[in-house]
Amino acid sequence: MNKAILTVFLVIQSFSMFSQKSDSISYYAAQMLMIGFRGTDLSQNEQIVSDIRDLHIGGVILFEYDVPSKSRPRNISSSQQLKKLCNDLQQLADDKLFISIDQEGGKVNRLKTNYGFPATVSAQYLGKLDNADSTRFYAERMAKTLSDCGININFAPCIDLNINKNCPVIGKVERSFSDNPEKVVKHTAIFVEAHRKHEILTCLKHFPGHGSSKDDSHDGFTDITNTWKEVELQPYKKMMDNGMCDAVMSSHVFNAHLDADYPGTLSYKIINGILRDSLGWDGCIFSDDMNMGAITQNFGFKESIALAINAGVDVLVFSNNSPEGYDPQLAQKALNALLELIDEGVITRERIEESYKRIMRLKITDL
Repeated sequence: MNKAILTVFLVIQSFSMFSQKSDSISYYAAQMLMIGFRGTDLSQNEQIVSDIRDLHIGGVILFEYDVPSKSRPRNISSSQQLKKLCNDLQQLADDKLFISIDQEGGKVNRLKTNYGFPATVSAQYLGKLDNADSTRFYAERMAKTLSDCGININFAPCIDLNINKNCPVIGKVERSFSDNPEKVVKHTAIFVEAHRKHEILTCLKHFPGHGSSKDDSHDGFTDITNTWKEVELQPYKKMMDNGMCDAVMSSHVFNAHLDADYPGTLSYKIINGILRDSLGWDGCIFSDDMNMGAITQNFGFKESIALAINAGVDVLVFSNNSPEGYDPQLAQKALNALLELIDEGVITRERIEESYKRIMRLKITDL
């Protein structure tokens, strides 16, 4: 069967099956939630079992370190343990569960060598080396490791341009391939190809660009109004035009020239206006962590959910792993907020269905 026809058939079959859910709008909304949790096995956390099996959340995000308790392990202690955890999580879901991780390499590395995982190198190291074979070697080894463990989406690579070498969350921690957009695209394409080879989805981040910032959006308000450059959009445009973009992650940076009121993730002008309309992206958009200070210190919980969804974000990522604390009821609270917003007419049912279709299309993507 022709690949394009097969994809259409699977999408139609998938939507037909899901339309039979007794409470479809609740199911659709739950699929828009990705939640972090504690525990290296499911016996340690009955709540996440219920969140997946009963609420039908669409995904989880895994961490090695638990920030609120300043302890480890959180979800990862060995390859065998992680493989079993991912398999057990997947078995709980009626449909495919997004099991995600931030595995960029270098300092952003959840799979540590002391747990028996292969060593990684940073994007900056690979960009400076600028050797396609080296990038391919490390990317393929990383992708195979993720695949072997049962992880199916990697929130990587970081395609921010290294404009401010002292940016505390990008340049200073070696997360950018280069300040040259062509070099970023070159190594990003290799990274994505390697992951697709092992059937791992990737997510380009942090739109519309975090590389020029002087602050860290994990900690609070991050203003790039006077440092951001339009060239930071180039890697996204080229990867999309080349068919090399699986998904995009928004950032919480504020740019008054793009939107005088809201940061990226909450901005209709940036997400819908630039990413969807100007760049033409109709695929899945994941938020950066909604528990980050740039959001929680400036917007209410329900308010931020409404703004992000109406801006055009499809999946709300809640790490549940911030200094403010851990909330075992976070998935239920987020779903309740979403359903209330729908009932109140703040978010339309059509908007939820739109995201649901994008999510399901990505979940059955043939890499």
